[in-house]
Parts: sequence; C-alpha cells; structure tokens
Amino acid sequence: MRTGNRSQSLVARSFGSRSVHTIAVAGLLGFLPLAASTAAAPDPAASPATSTAVVELVPEQPADELGVSAPASQEPAASSPQETVVGRGSASYYAAKFDGRRTASGERFDNDDMTAAHRTLPFGSRVRVTNVSTGRSVVVRINDRGPFTRGRMIDVSRAAAQDLGLIASGHGTVELALLAD
Repeated sequence: MRTGNRSQSLVARSFGSRSVHTIAVAGLLGFLPLAASTAAAPDPAASPATSTAVVELVPEQPADELGVSAPASQEPAASSPQETVVGRGSASYYAAKFDGRRTASGERFDNDDMTAAHRTLPFGSRVRVTNVSTGRSVVVRINDRGPFTRGRMIDVSRAAAQDLGLIASGHGTVELALLAD
C-alpha cells in the first residue's frame, strides 16, 4: 500500500515538474507572459506603483496643413464584367449569302451586327472573342448555332471579323470568354 502511494506521489511530482518546464519554455518562446506568471504578489505595505510613461495623443493634421497635396478624389471605376474563359479554338465568319436569313434563335442575321454562332452557349450570351495573334478583341452576342465545320469553335459576323482582323485569312485562332451579366 505504501508503494502505491509513493508511485502516485512520483507521478504527481513528475507531472508538476513537466508542467513547470512547459510553462518556462512557452514563456521563453513568447507564448506566455512568463514574468507575470512568476512575479511575486505585491506588498500591500509598499507605496502604490506609479507609471512614468506618458502617452501623448497628437491629432492628425489634414494634408493641406502639412503641405502635401491630397490625391484628387476619383470616381469609382465602373466594374468590368466578370469573364469566364470558355476555351481557345478556330474562328471564321459568315458568308454574305447568310445576311437576312433567320438564325436558330429566330431573329434575322445581320452581318453588320456584333453577333456569333456557337454550338452550346445559350442564346443572348455575351462573349469576348480575342484574336490570339493580334490581341484584338470584340464582344459578340450569341444568336445562332454552329459552326458546323469540323475544328471550328465559333462563327462571327463580318463586322466582328473585321474588328478582329480575320477578313484577310478567313479564319484565325481566338480565345473565348463568357461575360457575366
């Protein structure tokens, strides 16, 4: 029975020394304020402690008084629409014979409008089409289905092709980005 109490006493003492060691290490590493935890209790008979530190509050001066010109107030920039890159592929443009014909959406095709045909994007979607080789881009509205030529990703109107620089070659590599409304 005596050995049982003694072993419990050793465990308690061992735990106590480990916890003191842990606190000391934590205090040295800055995790615990070690000085505050080991400080002696203040002597009530001693005079009250006074602080010699003085905090001076200085009001902030306007920029005009400092001689520094404040930046001109600018209107918040209009947020650009969010874009989701759809992919990169080949683009071509509509032939003149399609001008005036009905599109898959039911409206009449106009080669002077900024419109395009895509196989899967919803009608009315706005897409930024960027010519990879020139960096020129236009925003078109999807109003038709196609292209039905293998390897093509989008067909754009002649007006869009003109702005993209696709007229001379008839087609080019473009990147598509769907614009959020």
